[in-house]
Amino acid sequence: MNTRRRHVLSGYSWLMLVFLYLPIAILVLYSFNDSRINAVWSGFTWKWYISLFDNRQVMQALANSLTIGVISSILATVLGTAASLAIKHYSLKWRNIVNGLIYLPIVIPEIMMGLALLVLFSQIHMELGKTTLIMAHVTFSMPYVMVIISGRLADMGKELEEAAQDLGATPWETLRYVTLPLIMPGIVAGFLMSFTLSLDDFIISFFVAGPNSTTLPLYIYGLVKRGVSPEVNALSTLLIVSTVLLVIVAELFRRKDSKTITY
Repeated sequence: MNTRRRHVLSGYSWLMLVFLYLPIAILVLYSFNDSRINAVWSGFTWKWYISLFDNRQVMQALANSLTIGVISSILATVLGTAASLAIKHYSLKWRNIVNGLIYLPIVIPEIMMGLALLVLFSQIHMELGKTTLIMAHVTFSMPYVMVIISGRLADMGKELEEAAQDLGATPWETLRYVTLPLIMPGIVAGFLMSFTLSLDDFIISFFVAGPNSTTLPLYIYGLVKRGVSPEVNALSTLLIVSTVLLVIVAELFRRKDSKTITY
């Protein structure tokens, strides 16, 4: 019975994997299709990727995504690290409530977050563009950074910091030479995760983007509305590959982070 149950669970797991990844595999396959008609395979070609890099609009959307992603990720990482350190080292009367409020953007539906930010920017008369996109991306990605770094700080404990202070280190020296080096893999992983979220975001960006701040996901959406073409498949494939690579690197840093401390 146990063997049969194991086979059933294994088969179900494989079925779910096929259900999740078969559409992505088909999209990647047809990005190399020589025909513009996705339903017909007429040969292997790289021309859709070549035409992408010759497309000025695609390059502009890519530049916007990278600029917004890097700036928002740096800000989210700095703010998330500072907030995690403050929560760990200072006794807050309403710690659980503060944690809940900080992590709330993770569970709020993105469409609600995007609408709320749009209303906020409209009320303060801020013109939609790269600045509003950066602010929005910092808002939803900072909690993810805090989850990673807070977990790292919880595993680290207070022993090493207390030992450094007993040996004469000031609080700043303890932070600079003990705490930050120990949590640096977590900081890097948080940055990479934040950059991945920023690069992939569509719903929130759709609400707060201006006419001259189109990102790659928004550009892909515009292409899809005119009909799915191999260029859309090629661009989506590049976005998927970039995301997967960033997630893998972030996971490697997270695993390295979990093995760093020895007492």
